[in-house]
Amino acid sequence: MENPCTTDKAKRDYVLLRKALDHNDQQAYAELMRLYRDSIYFMLIKIVKNSDDAEDLTLETFGKAFRYLDKYTPQYAFSTWLYRIAVNNSIDYIRHKNNSPQYIDDDLYTGTAEQLIDRSQTNPSPTPEEEVIIKQRMQMLRSAVQQLPEKYRKVIELRYYDELSYEEISDMLNITLSNVKIQLLRAKNMLSQLMVNVRNAI
Repeated sequence: MENPCTTDKAKRDYVLLRKALDHNDQQAYAELMRLYRDSIYFMLIKIVKNSDDAEDLTLETFGKAFRYLDKYTPQYAFSTWLYRIAVNNSIDYIRHKNNSPQYIDDDLYTGTAEQLIDRSQTNPSPTPEEEVIIKQRMQMLRSAVQQLPEKYRKVIELRYYDELSYEEISDMLNITLSNVKIQLLRAKNMLSQLMVNVRNAI
């Protein structure tokens, strides 16, 4: 990654990116998220028309961006790269959401952390064979959820199994909305790795 040094904003972002990549600087990651979180969220809410979905997709955007930060090329503004990730995720989310009932199973099973949002099976009336596969995947997913540390397991269960809003989770667990979002992002990343391990073991 070469330093573009074209604008003050680009220089600032590059310094943060280097700290994040070279030193795994958590404050650098947090600062990048602080700088762009609101603009990503407000763009997504215009697309998906739902605040909770927009929150989820915002977290997914940063989860994917940070996981693949070494793939970023400074010929584009960092913000442009983030927006592209966000738009692609939202389009994919809408396509799946419009097909059928939602599950988190599909993307967790395939282990793609950048798409860890509640998903759907593509066939609303699965065949008996497909039902067996779905049940097997859900069993593996629930097994992976049980392996999470308790606080991360709880937010996954409340958000995806009980379908509670961020505010409801915050109230139930007596933690801030910010902590709900952070814990959910970390839990999804942990689940992604667990499901990759399950898939590789098969």
